[in-house]
Amino acid sequence: MSNDLKERFAGLAEAVSVRRDQAAFAELFDYFAPRLKSYLQRLGMSPSQAEEMVQDVMIVLWHKAALFDPAKSSLATWLFRVARNRRIDALRRDKSGLLDPEDPALQPSRPEAADDMIEAEERDERVRKAMLDLPEEQAMLVRQAFFLGKSHSQIAEDTGLPLGTVKSRIRLAFSRMRRSLEADDGEMTLH
Repeated sequence: MSNDLKERFAGLAEAVSVRRDQAAFAELFDYFAPRLKSYLQRLGMSPSQAEEMVQDVMIVLWHKAALFDPAKSSLATWLFRVARNRRIDALRRDKSGLLDPEDPALQPSRPEAADDMIEAEERDERVRKAMLDLPEEQAMLVRQAFFLGKSHSQIAEDTGLPLGTVKSRIRLAFSRMRRSLEADDGEMTLH
């Protein structure tokens, strides 16, 4: 994640904290909610559980944005930590007898290596830039499929487009993005 984006998110979080700025909150929600949902699903939550947990995390942001300290971490790191901790709390409260105290999900995770975090943030930034080159309809379909986790059938139903059209436009979007990313790779190696 670029420093500009980190600073922007920190400023938006401050606007939420100080002025209860709904537009700032909406921008943060739109950016982080799909990423948090995907993260929680990778940790084993069902889509509906993950969505509910994301709502909780974003409520924490709304009510406790003043606790975020940009000198200590990025807003992304703070929100993902809140999500991980909320998930651990939910697992601990689960009285169904299915809880295994030795479950690795209940153990604190090791901090991600700084190199890996920087690399992932740079990759994410490159993908976001590549998405900006897509026609709006293709970008919208990619967002629905990969950020919101919708199936091609759900997207077709939501948009009224034929299923084949949804699939072909997503394929076209990937083809364009791949070319853009490959061109970006070439430019990066020249510098």
